[in-house]
Amino acid sequence: MWRSRWAKVIVFLLCLAPLGRLGWRAWDGHLTANPIEYITHFTGDWAIRLIVVTLAVTPLRKLLRLPDLIRFRRMIGLFAFFYAALHFLTWLVLDKFFDMHEILRDFTKRRFIIAGLTAFLAMAPLALTSTAGWIRRLGGRRWQMLHRLIYLTAVAAVVHYYWLVKSDIRLPVLYGALVGLLLLYRVGAAVRSYARQSSR
Repeated sequence: MWRSRWAKVIVFLLCLAPLGRLGWRAWDGHLTANPIEYITHFTGDWAIRLIVVTLAVTPLRKLLRLPDLIRFRRMIGLFAFFYAALHFLTWLVLDKFFDMHEILRDFTKRRFIIAGLTAFLAMAPLALTSTAGWIRRLGGRRWQMLHRLIYLTAVAAVVHYYWLVKSDIRLPVLYGALVGLLLLYRVGAAVRSYARQSSR
């Protein structure tokens, strides 16, 4: 099932579904009284959700003994960047209208903007180098080192969300807990791998 061509199609459509929902709400005139804020939050929510899912692929494929899940990690990661780009562009174009004075003032007065930009800039090289051609150019080891930026991306995205909300912190705390567990899993796996190599 997981090796089927249709499995990738289904995952692609599932990742695209939030954009379809957003488009439908826009067409139907249901983007709330503040459409820009709604679009910003909607795209940001889906970006961080897909970042968490991307991080979860490796633990799940090992714990569930489903190695073919790895086939979907790149696609999910690219969709996470896609929604993050929409999130960023909504703020830059629709909210700020490329007004550099307003943008710079946001950077100095709103620390969550800096955390969000850090997450987005960390994602950019991951999206750029996601192809097999870039793996060959960089070499497997350097490519893996570069793609550890996903950890910085996830942490910065959680911090961005946590600093953004003013009262109800349940969702950023939930995402933070999930990211923390997924990173702890990787630390544990690295320690076990090192212990096995040392015992040889």
